[in-house]
Amino acid sequence: MPSFDVVCRVDLQEVDNAINQTLRELGQRFDFKGTQTEVRREENALHLHSADDFKVRAVSEILREKLARRQVPLKAVQEGPIEPGPAGTAKQKLDLQQGIPVEKAREIVKLVKEMKTRVQVAIQGDQVRVSGKKRDDLQAVIQRLRGEDLGIAMQVVNFRD
Repeated sequence: MPSFDVVCRVDLQEVDNAINQTLRELGQRFDFKGTQTEVRREENALHLHSADDFKVRAVSEILREKLARRQVPLKAVQEGPIEPGPAGTAKQKLDLQQGIPVEKAREIVKLVKEMKTRVQVAIQGDQVRVSGKKRDDLQAVIQRLRGEDLGIAMQVVNFRD
């Protein structure tokens, strides 16, 4: 029986490459000379740290540009507030979304059920599996999901006949 999975994954190697490009650009920029600016990744979070909130915003903008260039979906990056750090510095945490949250998975299931096609939808952990007898029905579901904006970066993987 044909099926596919709807997932939300970020390629962490591409994120690391974007961080390295950002740090290289910051090393060349005049406005960042002599400042202790730091960008690091821990698991599924990015930590930005710089001299003031203006510089943190600038680092965030450069990082987003580098992520977009490397085809990392920006919908999968949630920005936290800019917080004051020690000695007058500022910091910000960016969360990388890995997996579909349960409430968004329920929205996907509801959306597919509203289509009235002959497919089965199941939430499996942090992904959603859609299966059906006809390949055309599955392709219609994929088109519908890509047309909707659910606020997360969705990818369709494991399409099997």
